Amino acid sequence: MQSELENSHQLVRAYPNYPRVYIRRGMEYFKLAKIQEAIEDFDRAENLDPSITPYLWQRGLAYYYVNRFADGAKQFEIDLKVNSNDVEETVWRYLCLARLKGVSEAQNCLLEVKYDRRLVMRSVYKFYAGQCTEDAVLMAGKKQGTSGIFYSYLYLGLYYEVAGDEERARAYIVKAVDDYKINDFMWNVAWVHRTLRDWN
Repeated sequence: MQSELENSHQLVRAYPNYPRVYIRRGMEYFKLAKIQEAIEDFDRAENLDPSITPYLWQRGLAYYYVNRFADGAKQFEIDLKVNSNDVEETVWRYLCLARLKGVSEAQNCLLEVKYDRRLVMRSVYKFYAGQCTEDAVLMAGKKQGTSGIFYSYLYLGLYYEVAGDEERARAYIVKAVDDYKINDFMWNVAWVHRTLRDWN
């Protein structure tokens, strides 16, 4: 990942007024668990082009990991205005609100999602809303193969952490990282989560 970061440095030097290069570098910083550096790059991108604010979901994730939960919730609310079919936006908002106000309040404030095409994420939404079981989420994940299993484990782990069940949270996150690696930024999120929590 260090080589990808160096490539991003080169792009920033070559195109210092192009917001996308800062987003790319910010994502590389995030993958290395350099969260504050990531936020600074996402902010630089926004300063260059304020119209990208609703698309900075990566910054919302970064806010979560530096305990800026109010900022994270606000970012995901803005994101949902342009991506109302994505369960992940509303779930991460839930996680931010759960840290700020508790799980019950977060569930009461869970925003509606129109239609996420991913079966596992539709089940995750129902689970966070209190409308289905943990087993239903796991079954939905298995139907989608490795990627689906990863997502079911990741979001169950995140749920149980804010609910105060660290043992179950740790088990799910560690298994997601170790056993279901996928070529997706969210795998890096799971790795960062595990790294910052020092979970083995």
